[in-house]
Amino acid sequence: MVDAVTTSAAAGRITGGTKALASNFETFLTLLTTQMKNQDPLSPLDSNQFTAQLTQMAGVEQQLLTNDLLTSLLAAQAGGGLDNAANYIGKSVTAAWTATEFSDGKATWAYELGADADKATLQVVDSKGVVVWEGAAPDKKSGLHTFNWDGKLKDGGTAEDGGVYTLKVAATDATGAKVDAQALIQGRVTGVEMYSGAPYLVIGDSILPLSTVISLNEIRSQAANDTDDTENPNVPTEEAAA
Repeated sequence: MVDAVTTSAAAGRITGGTKALASNFETFLTLLTTQMKNQDPLSPLDSNQFTAQLTQMAGVEQQLLTNDLLTSLLAAQAGGGLDNAANYIGKSVTAAWTATEFSDGKATWAYELGADADKATLQVVDSKGVVVWEGAAPDKKSGLHTFNWDGKLKDGGTAEDGGVYTLKVAATDATGAKVDAQALIQGRVTGVEMYSGAPYLVIGDSILPLSTVISLNEIRSQAANDTDDTENPNVPTEEAAA
């Protein structure tokens, strides 16, 4: 299996390779110059060997140029990733991500159940992996639901403002069989940031990788919705964009 290589890691490898090639190139020139100075006038360097050495030198020069071009392409790719992610700003997304910040007295998640559940439990976990709250899910029907946590801890305390928490969900049906369930983040994208060469989206109090987005919807203005609803009452308020 081939391991994935990030843009920053690839750029680092290219930079390291360029330094090694540059060092070899300088050594090659030194040896060639020394050889030319000290060759026997009565038995000069064979022209075929000299041509081969010049060809090798040209090959090293070409490799150095190739590395510079690859570095430029990687830099452009990183910038393009940011530009592409910027297209998400202002749109509503659903992402397979569970971490969010507790801010202004609340933390908000979405959770999805693959089928109607007889029992569905939610757990809020802190940054140390400790379950700080546990309770029944507010809705056990199949589909996507919203959960707002008020920060009340099971030990009677209150969540720390600015703390990062994650949500876990587990569900079973009437027979005790497991029901597919997952915690999600939903909301409007308000910004884009780059971390280690990868684009991240800002959604409310969450910052999540672009790669975690599983659904994207365009948020239309109320005026446009009113117009469309008048012409066709069956048009939804959100239009799938991807």
